Amino acid sequence: MFDTYVTIVGNVLTAPEWRRTTQSNTLVANFKVASTARRLDRDTGRWVDGNSLRVRVNCWRKLAEGVAASVMVGDPVVVAGRLYTRDWTDDGGQPPHPLRAGGGGGRARPVPGSEPVPAQPARHGDQHGGGRGGGEPGAR
Repeated sequence: MFDTYVTIVGNVLTAPEWRRTTQSNTLVANFKVASTARRLDRDTGRWVDGNSLRVRVNCWRKLAEGVAASVMVGDPVVVAGRLYTRDWTDDGGQPPHPLRAGGGGGRARPVPGSEPVPAQPARHGDQHGGGRGGGEPGAR
């Protein structure tokens, strides 16, 4: 099966959280990113928000170290990595299908010289844990 790779330009919504895996002691960091399209409303001459995308980003090993040490809420970032969904149900038995971006072999970089875009609050379904279902990715 083919992986889907994406690049997302957005702003950090949550402070990175990090942990070490129990079996291999590998460092993992995760945070949420929001990307909102902006468009010019020709009637008013003002920029307005369009569709938005919110994803949870998982970073492994050395990338996780850099993210945990340097990424803060509101920072503009460019995230590149595999995009996948994880099936689950919430407490009410509803099956939301949030999108997740994994940064195992990708990059998460600040956008030099850019101004942060105010992010909207997270919506229902953004609060649940991430990861690729089976834990850490295979060793490289």
